[in-house]
Amino acid sequence: MSAVLSPANGSIGTIEAQFEPLTPAWLRQVIDVEQRAYPHPWTAGNFTDSLNSGYQAQLLTAGGSLLGYFVAMKGVEEVHLLNLTVTPEHQRQGWGRVLLDALAIWSRGQGAQWLWLEVRVSNERARKVYEQHGFRRVGYRKAYYPALGGVREDAVVMSLKL
Repeated sequence: MSAVLSPANGSIGTIEAQFEPLTPAWLRQVIDVEQRAYPHPWTAGNFTDSLNSGYQAQLLTAGGSLLGYFVAMKGVEEVHLLNLTVTPEHQRQGWGRVLLDALAIWSRGQGAQWLWLEVRVSNERARKVYEQHGFRRVGYRKAYYPALGGVREDAVVMSLKL
């Protein structure tokens, strides 16, 4: 699958991007993105465990450069989004929507009726992207995420009917 987008940041031109499976060969670059994007990034072990478990893990690339990725777990008539990340230098260009569209297409192809995710309460930008994509808040998970100072942060649980 490929996508062509004009960057939303006002620059001229388009970028042609394509999806490809996350493989161990990409792991070092993915970990670098995680560490730059989050104060509490996934580890190499998190990604390796996901790959070994057969989770859907897709990269979005353009010209050999990593734009973003997602990892999702298939359940019975549902898919749970575990990680969706846009490389910091490509954020605010629409790539998050492209990743969500690809996830929804794949999920429907798997017979899923619902998409589920958790997002940090403090991550207003991500929550807005999910809401614009049709996700609705359905609950909270108390102390779900690690946070600074050894405390925990709540998560907003969101779902999308496919």
